[in-house]
Amino acid sequence: MVWADFGRIFGSGRRGLEDLGEREILALAIGAEEEDGRIYRDMAAAVRADFAASAKVFEGMAAEEDEHRQRLIDVFVACFGQHIPLVRREDVAGFIRPAPIWRGGALGDVRALWQLAEQMEGQAARFYGAAAARCTDAATRKLLGDLAAAEASHGGVARGLQAEHLGGSAKGEEARAAQRQVVLQIVQPGLAGLMDGSVSTLAPLFAAAFASQDSHTALMVGLAASVGAGISMGLTEAFSDDGKISGRGSPWLRGGVCGLMTTVGGLGHTLPYLLHDFWVATALAVLVVVVELLAIAWIRWKYMESPFWVTVVQVLVGGALVLAAGVFLGSA
Repeated sequence: MVWADFGRIFGSGRRGLEDLGEREILALAIGAEEEDGRIYRDMAAAVRADFAASAKVFEGMAAEEDEHRQRLIDVFVACFGQHIPLVRREDVAGFIRPAPIWRGGALGDVRALWQLAEQMEGQAARFYGAAAARCTDAATRKLLGDLAAAEASHGGVARGLQAEHLGGSAKGEEARAAQRQVVLQIVQPGLAGLMDGSVSTLAPLFAAAFASQDSHTALMVGLAASVGAGISMGLTEAFSDDGKISGRGSPWLRGGVCGLMTTVGGLGHTLPYLLHDFWVATALAVLVVVVELLAIAWIRWKYMESPFWVTVVQVLVGGALVLAAGVFLGSA
């Protein structure tokens, strides 16, 4: 069984780049260029009133994406005919798709938009580099290599704009790049694991606790749920993305972090049941749940740029509903 087979079993089921032929690779690139061009125009519209120079740069990048798309279409038609199949990035493993600009997360925040542009261009450059290595047609291979260089130069423009407006030196840029890698490789998978472990294990733990009203039974169920969820989440993260296109780094590192934090999230409110007094253990477990959910909200606010109080309400309400479901089922 090869990596792609594991990915289909444990991951999202999306095909890997290695599963695509030249026809599908070109179709994917055409769709990606069209989508990126529209995103850059959204960025330009979002900041035009306050940052006219930046808006002009985003519009220029969009125009270049249009030119790249036309070059790709010309090569596709010459090689495969008029019909271009629909192959989207969400259908292929390894791509991180940016949230729509109109949702408002980065709307009007020119610094966040430059950072997003840098991430997009870096991902595109890695994609074209990997795609060129898989193509045998000389014209296609040359075009993809040229586009990889062009996208990399776009990333340099975005980094330069960040340095200019964020007031950073070259050393500061390196520090920000290192921080982004930490977020991609450690914080994001760790947060996903902590959220899953802290929330998904609540229902089985408290259902078992209130059904048996026995600390030992609750402890065993909580341990089983935490370890099982950790293994499942770790494998899912590891096999969902090999990191070559997204730039998220080693899948084993991300999978290990995600699995470990999932297990930790479940163990936090399980370990109080080491106490023999069931009601004292339950009260302590509920207190731990509240601390876990607040910690998740803080991490989302700190690293994911989510509004703090909105995040607190979302996380607490979600956790409370799952906890209540477990108590209800265990008491029924």
